[in-house]
Formats: sequence, structure tokens, C-alpha cells
Amino acid sequence: MTQVYNRKTFDEVMVPNYAPGAMIPVRGEGSRVWDQNGREYIDFAGGIAVNALGHCHPALVEVLTDQANTLWHLSNVWTNEPAIQLAQQLCQLTFADKVYFANSGAEANEAALKLARKYAHDHFGAKKHKIISFINAFHGRTLFTVSAGGQAKYREGFEPTVPGIQHLPFNDSDALRAAMDDDVCAVIMEPLQGEGGILPAHPDFARTARELCDKHNALLIFDEIQTGVGRTGELYAYIGLGVEPDILTTAKALGGGFPIGAMLCRDAVAKSFGVGSHGSTYGGNPLACRVASKVLEIISDEKLLFGVQERHRLLVNGLEDLNRRIGLFRQVRGQGLLLGCELQPEYAGRARELLNLAQEQGLMVLIAGPDVLRLAPSLIIPEQDITQGLQRLGTAMEHFKAGAAEG
Repeated sequence: MTQVYNRKTFDEVMVPNYAPGAMIPVRGEGSRVWDQNGREYIDFAGGIAVNALGHCHPALVEVLTDQANTLWHLSNVWTNEPAIQLAQQLCQLTFADKVYFANSGAEANEAALKLARKYAHDHFGAKKHKIISFINAFHGRTLFTVSAGGQAKYREGFEPTVPGIQHLPFNDSDALRAAMDDDVCAVIMEPLQGEGGILPAHPDFARTARELCDKHNALLIFDEIQTGVGRTGELYAYIGLGVEPDILTTAKALGGGFPIGAMLCRDAVAKSFGVGSHGSTYGGNPLACRVASKVLEIISDEKLLFGVQERHRLLVNGLEDLNRRIGLFRQVRGQGLLLGCELQPEYAGRARELLNLAQEQGLMVLIAGPDVLRLAPSLIIPEQDITQGLQRLGTAMEHFKAGAAEG
């Protein structure tokens, strides 16, 4: 008898920290996904900005299969060719001189925060340990990264959190100037806050952060877990901002769906992570690095990045057309193919309802907090899928509006 796996099975065997929908996807191709019943969905969620080349991209399947038949894992007792190749690519394509590999964005941010404190300790002493972060920021779920994150709901019940971290209003240069002093070892920020509501950093604010870090011998850390690897139409969002960090973290899209994270930094900073100071058993394993190398090769192409901007315009124009007709959103914002649709105040807190209605119409979307519908589709999503996905979203919006009126 064939075992049936469903949402009830999930509740029986899984820790209840997630609350997934009843629908269980079983197959994906490009920007389409099929569930256990064979129903098709258009994917505007992209695995939370992970599936940058869609599902089962042939080039990724090919290199993954080849590497799976060659070498899977060695640990950091030895290095491997795919890891060296990927690190070299990242250095050639960015400001960085050195790379550290991890398995996730949280691990990459954990490494970045530890490195910042270690660098400050090495050069200026133990007193220089303060970290400045920003309200609504999200940097991961480890104790250090959840402490650095600017959303109290993720810290509740896990106190005491890591000390020495101050949270300031995002995009407030005056608040940052007032808080900076010589005891600050790092400022960590997202070029575009993802989980916090799809809020782009103002270029002036990013430049102020860079100037203040230079003035006070602090390191500027850009968390590009969600914005990196083509998501904003630049290979990394800092390029569009025109502000270089000292440390950058990247994950999500870097593996195109295969788990990998990386921390990039300048050579002078990297020296504080001497032998034995930090590590990861799986970080830099050949399977992950081989796939990520191919992802980076594909996405760094200028034509693909230009295509992200074209799709951005198509998607934003379509969303604004829907909103003019139906009138649910206060604002459509974001960069590239990371977009947020903020609900009007009268619908505050109901973004998940709209997500569920979209799923009923055969469209997968995300939320970014209770008030914002988030879209993060494949960077190469076909235009016909955008058009059809917007039609399905429009139907969901109409149903939402009708339900709200009845309520």
C-alpha cells in the first residue's frame, strides 16, 4: 500500500514552528509548479527569492548530476575545486578579496557579525564591540542574528539576547549619526529590507553609513541574502547604491535552490578569521559550490540582468493597473524582481488572506509582514507567466475586496 503524505502527516511528525498550507507541491519546471493532485500554479514566490532560475533549470540539473557522480563531500580538512572556483568568481565579480562558505544566510550573517567583533578586538580592544542594526531588519534565526534583527517578535522567548546591539530607525541618517561612536565595531543593514516590508535604503543613508563607519573605524556589513545574485537587476544591490561594504553576505539565490551561503570581505578584515577561529562542516562542499558556480555564471550575464529590469517594468505596470481597477494597495514598491504591495490601511494585517486567495487561483505569492504582499519570482520568468499570474492575482484581489465588503 502506497504511503499517503499530507498536511495531517506533517502535523504528526514535524515540530510546529511552521504552518504551511494544505497544498503540497510535488514537481516544478520553470515558473510552474504542480501539486499532489496535478493542479498547476504559477510561481511568483520563488522559494522566497531562492529559485532565481526557476525550478529544475537544465544547466543546474546537469552540473548537479555531474558533481553527484564525482564528489559529494570532504569537510574543511581538505579543500575542493568547485569551492575554489566559486570563491574566485565571487571575488572577481565583487569588491571582495576573500570568501567564507556556509550553508545558509543566517550562518553567513553569523560569520559576518563574529568577524566584525573579532576584527575590532584584534585592532582596537574588547571595548569596541557595539553593533548597530535597524528596526524591521531581518538577519536570520540564530541567537546572534535574531538579536541583530530589528523585529521583536523573533526575539520573544529567547532572551537574554546577545548584548551590545542597538536598533535604529531605517533610513534615518540623523539617528545613525547620533548613535555612532568609537565603540561601534559594525553597522549591519540590508540594501533593501525584505522581511521588513520591501523597503529600499535611500542612497544618501547608505553613503552616510559608509562615511560614519570610516570615521569611527567600524565595518559596514551589507546583508544581501535576499537582494543578491541579480534580484534587484544588479548582481548585488550595493552596486546600484554606489556604496561598497567591508563585508557582504549572500545566500538564497546563490545556489538556485541548493543550500549555500557565503560571506565576502576585504583581505584586511579576513585576516581576523585565522585558522580555527570559525568553521562549518558542510560549508563549501563540492555539490553546493558546483551548482552555485553555474548559477553565478548564468546570472552575472548582462543580458539576463537587463531582462530583470524589463520584467520589473512589466510586473509593476501590471500591478498598478490592477490596483487602479480594484484599489487594494497603498503602494507598490521594491527593486528588480523583489516587490512589495502594501495594503491600504483599512485592510491592514490581512496580507495572508490575499496570499491564500491567490493560491486558490493557482498563484504562489509571499508576504513581508502582515500588511505587504511580496513577489519574488524567477529572474527569467517568461512574460506570458507574468501576464497570466497577474490575471490570477487580479481575480484573488476581487474576491478579497468582495469578502471585505461583505464583512
